[in-house]
Amino acid sequence: MTHTVLRIDASARHVGSESRKLADRIIERLDADTVIHRDLAVAVPAIDADWLTANWTPEADRSDEQREKLALSSTLIDEIKAADTLVIATPIYNFSVPAALKAWIDQIARAGITFQYTENGPKGLLEGKRAIIAIASGGTQVGSDIDFASGYLKHIMSFIGITDVQFVAADQLMVDADASHAKADAALEALAA
Repeated sequence: MTHTVLRIDASARHVGSESRKLADRIIERLDADTVIHRDLAVAVPAIDADWLTANWTPEADRSDEQREKLALSSTLIDEIKAADTLVIATPIYNFSVPAALKAWIDQIARAGITFQYTENGPKGLLEGKRAIIAIASGGTQVGSDIDFASGYLKHIMSFIGITDVQFVAADQLMVDADASHAKADAALEALAA
């Protein structure tokens, strides 16, 4: 059985990025047949009024300009659909996710495509996938009251239907780098391929 991984890198840094290093190790452990890579250091545009209008226009009624406005969003969603596992590598910037990752989330959270509203509330449409979130921070402890990244990412994954979410964290690197790396190593060892 083939295994496809979508790797999302959200760090603005390439050299010295702890989240990218964690993602490298996760990808190696997963031994995927195919890895699709989306590097958000190459900016994903923020949604704007024209994007919203295009998104809310029924597909059959969209102009060529509206289709073009949604083309990247559709490509990003197709990347998720093609993957069995998402590996999202992100630092915590100022207690939350980088703006580039938030822009990616805004592009992929589309009613009727990745989630739908029901009488019981929203239902994710991308079920049967797994997400592994590699998260790094200088001082913020993952899961603490000041961490607005990990809970948000877990919620977004569930919102689009991905409920199997695991974290590999190298947090508080500026507090105790050795302990942080040891904790990340243990989480990596616990990951099933």
